[in-house]
Amino acid sequence: MVVPFISLYIETFGDFSSEYVQTWSGLVFGVTFISAFLFSPLWGKIGDKYGFKPILLLTGYGIALSVFIMGIVSNVMGLFFLRMFMGVVTGFIPTSIALISKQTPKNEAGKTLGTLQMGNVSGSLFGPLLGGLMADTFGFQYTFILTSIGVAIASTVVLFGIHEIKQTEEERKNIKPHTSKDVIKLIFSRKLLIMVMLVALLIQIGNFSIQPLLALYVSDLTKATSVAFLSGMAFSATGFGNLLLTRQWGKLGDSIGFEKVLLILLVLASILIVPQAFVSELWQLVLLRFLYGMAVGGMLPCITAYIRLEAPLDMQGEVLGYNQSFRFLGNVIGPALGGFVAGFGGISSVFYVTGSLFLVGFILLFVSLKHDQQKHLSESF
Repeated sequence: MVVPFISLYIETFGDFSSEYVQTWSGLVFGVTFISAFLFSPLWGKIGDKYGFKPILLLTGYGIALSVFIMGIVSNVMGLFFLRMFMGVVTGFIPTSIALISKQTPKNEAGKTLGTLQMGNVSGSLFGPLLGGLMADTFGFQYTFILTSIGVAIASTVVLFGIHEIKQTEEERKNIKPHTSKDVIKLIFSRKLLIMVMLVALLIQIGNFSIQPLLALYVSDLTKATSVAFLSGMAFSATGFGNLLLTRQWGKLGDSIGFEKVLLILLVLASILIVPQAFVSELWQLVLLRFLYGMAVGGMLPCITAYIRLEAPLDMQGEVLGYNQSFRFLGNVIGPALGGFVAGFGGISSVFYVTGSLFLVGFILLFVSLKHDQQKHLSESF
């Protein structure tokens, strides 16, 4: 609800140049993911040991508090530090992924995680539209406050409505104790696993390089006054495309392999992101964002399901935490890269860079798969 108009919100703090607003939009947007990058493995480790529901509650109410205070802050630095704190407690969605993943049979992981992703995507679909409409109608501050109330309600639903199936005492005794060093060793010992995480990093860099600038790009394409709502519509178009096919991509991954589906999606995303640089009308951007969303929506479930297959059950939370750290690192690099590229060659040039990143991800994954297949073939002889 609040992401599409962060750059517009910063403009209300003073009479700033467009370069200042673009730079701070990237910094304020990205700082959340710096702290999230550092704390994600910790949440995964604690979840593996004590259960994931307590972390869902801590992060949910923490996000609600930080967003509420954002609505009453009056300067850029205050917003910056609140976004930094929000990153510490930004673990709700990755923790819910770990919770569902750990309690799902391996042969249904793709379909189930795809279904979970539909919940996330639905928020991405309706949130920006609702937030943009509210921002234009009531102002930015009330939108922050109402968003925080919504998150607090969701956290309360978790408190009373979610039951986590925990391991019995006997099951815990049969699990070999492990340290964070053991988890890191496992990740680096499986080359394809680390490559999938690197691809997740590239995907997030590509996705987030344009997000802080999208509202500014929309304002260049239209003379309408309701820019926040139209920016939300451009954001939501991607989410709607996600919603249509996310579960289907997960089911396809269950059938033919998640790494193969991921290769297909990387190529499709690259093909569909570049034309967004050439649009001259808002409807063209919305249509392309919708088609792009159909491709990019299947990437996260495929990556998560692949890790679900490769990581031991007692380490899954922490391994998924490291994968989330890679993604958060991409969320940090993406806005900074997007701001730099936009400042150098204009906002439209960011789409070219994003398309190139998806192609690099495809090449890295394809080469790693070939190498892994040759290795297994040689070992069989």
